Amino acid sequence: MSKKKNGQAEFIKWFGPVLDALRALGGSAKPREITEWIGTSYKIPDEILNARYKKSGQLRFPNQIAWARQYLVWDELLDSSKHGVWTLTPKGWSTKLNEKQSHDIFLKWVKIFQDLRENKESVEGEKQKVVNAQEETETEEGQILIKPSLIEVLQSISPVGFEHLCGRLLKEYNFEDIEITQRSHDGGIDGYATLKLNPFVSLSVFFQCKRYQGTVPTEKVQAFIGVMETNKRSVEKGLMITTGSFPKSALDIEKSNIKLELVDGEKLVEMFENVELGVIPKTIFEPNMKFFEQYRDMK
Repeated sequence: MSKKKNGQAEFIKWFGPVLDALRALGGSAKPREITEWIGTSYKIPDEILNARYKKSGQLRFPNQIAWARQYLVWDELLDSSKHGVWTLTPKGWSTKLNEKQSHDIFLKWVKIFQDLRENKESVEGEKQKVVNAQEETETEEGQILIKPSLIEVLQSISPVGFEHLCGRLLKEYNFEDIEITQRSHDGGIDGYATLKLNPFVSLSVFFQCKRYQGTVPTEKVQAFIGVMETNKRSVEKGLMITTGSFPKSALDIEKSNIKLELVDGEKLVEMFENVELGVIPKTIFEPNMKFFEQYRDMK
């Protein structure tokens, strides 16, 4: 997949689709919902949805969507108050963007940041330098927006350690009686648990842990379903947890099978962050460029 399109950073083309997705989803949604809507509505093939950066192994498509969000926030089309839920502003509700308009927004903010540099060269020359820098560093800097460090840590853990860690995570989500199976006798099941919904109702759960950097093949998902159906212990729910991703065909299977729940790397990171397990929350302040713009050229 080409990194650039017509000489511009590839993520620019998602500015308009992000706004369209949020309008279709009622004005606010989580990043996962937005990427899934765009993937489905624009019929993006699996090879693009599952493409990864060579250096870190992180998914490229959600990273580009995250970069698009940042520019839309700077242009006051999205609310900047929360990263976990993306929300349209009144301006965003009424704005539709084609690729030229998106590119204009990109260049506008390139110029704003270029003007803030202390040692400027000619405007056009410096502007092109910043454009080139943005395109060249998309792979490295852009990944910060989807917090790849945690997923890299998870992918570095031993397979046995990852199974026990998943069991520990499930405890934080009110799962009980967690049992990690003996690897030589698990038959495709890495653990058993009980999810207590209320004092009267509980569900028996099987889970399987896939410490992947790439995409989990659909056959693995189908095999997991087969193990659930033939296992001598009854089950109401099966969780397949991975540090990688799932192809669209596997996600379609999940939609049609009420017993199956797929947890990919992005969702897994969210689960750790939501309960603050193994992570240290930090408050980070960044300048509101729109606020300071009104004072920048004041005379």
